[in-house]
Amino acid sequence: MLAAIHPVRSLLLAIFMLMAGSGFLSTLIGLRLERAGAGTMAIGVVATAYFGGLVVGALRAGAIVRQVGHIRAFAAFVSLLSASTLAYALVQYPLFWACLRLIDGICVAGVFICLESWLNDRAEAETRGSVLAAYMVALYSGQAVGQLLLGASGALPAVPFQIASILISLAIIPLCLTRSSAPAPVDAQAFTIRALYAASPLGTVGSVATGLMLGAFYGMAAVHVRRLGLDLGATASFMMIVILGGVALQWPLGRLSDRLDRRRVIVGCFAATLAVCTVLAMLVSGGPLLLALGALFGGLSFALYPLCVAHCNDRLLATERVAASGRLVLLYSVGAAIGPLGAALLMSLAPTSGLFLFIALCAGATLAFGLWRQAATPPVPVPDQQDFQIVPRTTPVASLLDPNTVDGLTE
Repeated sequence: MLAAIHPVRSLLLAIFMLMAGSGFLSTLIGLRLERAGAGTMAIGVVATAYFGGLVVGALRAGAIVRQVGHIRAFAAFVSLLSASTLAYALVQYPLFWACLRLIDGICVAGVFICLESWLNDRAEAETRGSVLAAYMVALYSGQAVGQLLLGASGALPAVPFQIASILISLAIIPLCLTRSSAPAPVDAQAFTIRALYAASPLGTVGSVATGLMLGAFYGMAAVHVRRLGLDLGATASFMMIVILGGVALQWPLGRLSDRLDRRRVIVGCFAATLAVCTVLAMLVSGGPLLLALGALFGGLSFALYPLCVAHCNDRLLATERVAASGRLVLLYSVGAAIGPLGAALLMSLAPTSGLFLFIALCAGATLAFGLWRQAATPPVPVPDQQDFQIVPRTTPVASLLDPNTVDGLTE
């Protein structure tokens, strides 16, 4: 594996630094707005703005990359992201911060398009799985480590934003100094949502539901646990444990789905998520149980999106998988943009339980849909299922890294 990732080590370092700098901003911004007395719906709007920016960036940033090239586009997106991160320290006003989060989302999507297309270009067919695994490790570890920066402010409120801006700015260096050539532009392929739903109803609905659940969590979890009485350090620990739990369970659940009807594993994960979130909604304080359930929630919910992608791949032609996987990312992102608003609405009615009640409702509705699909259609025979692969929920370009997709690259 070391030989496989050696050609892309500078890209992986850039991803780690970018996520360490930007991955904790959702948590920090939610906490700052809550402490300033902003309403729950206002916090939800700010969170939604970020995921809305991701959708816009995923759809439009590729055109900028094709026009000016990967290195220039990457430098422009990172510079704007670094500047917007510093701007949070100027004025603490929800509408202004919502505009900044929209910019953040667009920039992060643009950065991921640059990095993921570059990784795809550097990866050989036989090393694609190793490169994708290393990418996921860099992404999640950076996001987890970044949570520790929440407590860096002390008596200076601007310090976390300044540290985030420094890390984001430093992410430019590995790519600017790389000796490898920039990849050729990649044109997006068309695949309609109707065709995707016809091929895999559960995979399509499950991707949207996972976006609703994780968008709500990332946008509102910090506010939720602060209302339970957790201090800043405990909040950072909770967020980090959820992320690390998500990393830990994806592969075991994926391998289990390779040996069973994959729909049974997806339905089981939604059922377990429903149960875990129901208990989380009933907790009125922090403690070991909150951390343990948080890790379990992360493990189950983070596994759902790659399981849904794998289920879709089981029911698609090999030549359709790249375009379909890209469409699944967009569906997930749309769900993630809606999730914080739905969670904020329930949190306005039930301040200490609304977040996980919302996630439980999403899981329960998808569970019922999955049980119906199991009864309505026969399963894909286990020998015909594609091997499970952990995939990122970033941009459509990431689908090109999946060894199970083909565009003249794999299969």
